[in-house]
Amino acid sequence: MRAAVITFPGSNCDRDLAVGLEMAGAEVTRVWHKDSTLPEGIDLVGIPGGFSYGDYLRCGAIAANSPICSAVKTHAEKGGYVFGVCNGFQVLTETRLLPGALMRNAGLKYICKTVGLEVGTSDSDFLNNYTAGQIIQVPIAHHDGNYTATSDELDRLEGEGRVAFRYADNPNGSDRDIAGITSANGRVLGMMPHPERAMEDAHGSADGARLFAGLIGAMATA
Repeated sequence: MRAAVITFPGSNCDRDLAVGLEMAGAEVTRVWHKDSTLPEGIDLVGIPGGFSYGDYLRCGAIAANSPICSAVKTHAEKGGYVFGVCNGFQVLTETRLLPGALMRNAGLKYICKTVGLEVGTSDSDFLNNYTAGQIIQVPIAHHDGNYTATSDELDRLEGEGRVAFRYADNPNGSDRDIAGITSANGRVLGMMPHPERAMEDAHGSADGARLFAGLIGAMATA
């Protein structure tokens, strides 16, 4: 499986995401935000956490209009896989590949800690290595992680089984405790917590490694 990890000015988790994918067996190519095309044969695009363009305007808004994001949108529209973590989730909502928006945390403070996440569904290539309802431990590190959407959008996400993760103890005020969602075809996942920081016991949790392993395994047998 071949993956591309995008780097924007201000990205600070791009290497972490690349290493997480490599640990699961992916061949990873690093891609700069000013590139206008993705490498040939890419199966998955990873959009990492950080503070792209210093989080000026809205978080992810400038990055969403960078040259590479046109290629990412085309990749997704053709059925390719896209995975956005933290700032990457913000970019995915700004490109409209995922609905809703990430707003300032309800407590107006940056939060950095490990939290419990309830797995929303295992009926996803991203989540097939978990059990629906399972509680996993994954770190968060964000100031604008308050997921917000219209009532119709939230109802649609829940009705279509597209809520990937919920906070067990909502730290930021997200609507309906949502921590991550998927696209209608299930091939785009955005989440605020950082599974790439929960890859081995030395990290305090290895629960994130199961996401990467499940995705790579599903794609290898597709």
